[in-house]
Amino acid sequence: MKKITLLSSLFILNISCTTQKMSVADVEPTKYMNTITASDLKTHLYIVAADSMEGRETGSAGQKKAGVYLINQYKKNNIPFPKGASDYYQKIPAAFLNALRNENLSDSENVWAYIEGSEKPNEILVISAHYDHVGIKDGEVYNGADDDGSGTVALLEIAQAFEIAKREGHGPKRSIMFFHATGEEHGLHGSRFYSENPLFPLANTITDINIDMIGRRDEAHANTNNYLYLIGSDRLSTDLDNICKIANAKYTKMDLDYKYNDPKDPNHFYERSDHYNFAKHGIPAVFLFNGVHADYHQKTDEVEKIEFDALTKRTQLAFVIAWELSNRENRPVVDKK
Repeated sequence: MKKITLLSSLFILNISCTTQKMSVADVEPTKYMNTITASDLKTHLYIVAADSMEGRETGSAGQKKAGVYLINQYKKNNIPFPKGASDYYQKIPAAFLNALRNENLSDSENVWAYIEGSEKPNEILVISAHYDHVGIKDGEVYNGADDDGSGTVALLEIAQAFEIAKREGHGPKRSIMFFHATGEEHGLHGSRFYSENPLFPLANTITDINIDMIGRRDEAHANTNNYLYLIGSDRLSTDLDNICKIANAKYTKMDLDYKYNDPKDPNHFYERSDHYNFAKHGIPAVFLFNGVHADYHQKTDEVEKIEFDALTKRTQLAFVIAWELSNRENRPVVDKK
């Protein structure tokens, strides 16, 4: 074994001290953003939106099968269920699911996974997507590849990217919960149940990033898929909207379309996906969305029509927004009502 000179020892000590002082905020997320790939998204989506999942109707055998697949991916990537939970499920009784509309739904489950923060573990960032769809109609399977298979597989890739960063010593400062909601298609039931039965205090939840349909393009953007609708980002917090804009300008450079963010928009998309059950409790939320298309809620919403370059880029944007939110010094300020 070679001797280490005094000069070499001092150099190594200096490097060690510098490394210890480096914070996650000093680390560029590009390396981890680029672990989110079209190939991985495609692999997951061909499974989540397969005929064998029977359209993932709330409480159905097919949806439960999809939930098992999600959980197995989290286990494979060594991403645990949240602290305080007994497993990867938040179980929801049929009585709750049927209370508002009496639709005869069976018991169902939200699926959750969790990466604990290194410095502010009690502050929680939620990244959500619903994994249910509308099931089988007249013998035809409605696979919901875009709605919301696209958001479902995006969460898997974002979680994996954060776990890789954590493994390399750059885990998030705040905790992140990856939240797959059930019952969205029947009235946002899964996220409503969570908001009424939160695992973590809602006051500790800093933001919800909700991903619902990010794999296609709409008629308004027929000539390009390099866009994304942002809904709700400025409704409660100027900080959140600025974070989204800056992350996009630096890393993904898409056209951010605020058309559906207008409170007067007749579609009222702000109230139509799971982020709303966080926002109504005063939690800043942003809804990432590609708009509706001819295959929306049709049996033709198939994986073959997904534009994986767009899905990848939009997933990467969600990741870098989450990176900033989970690592910045202060949580987004709620400066609007």
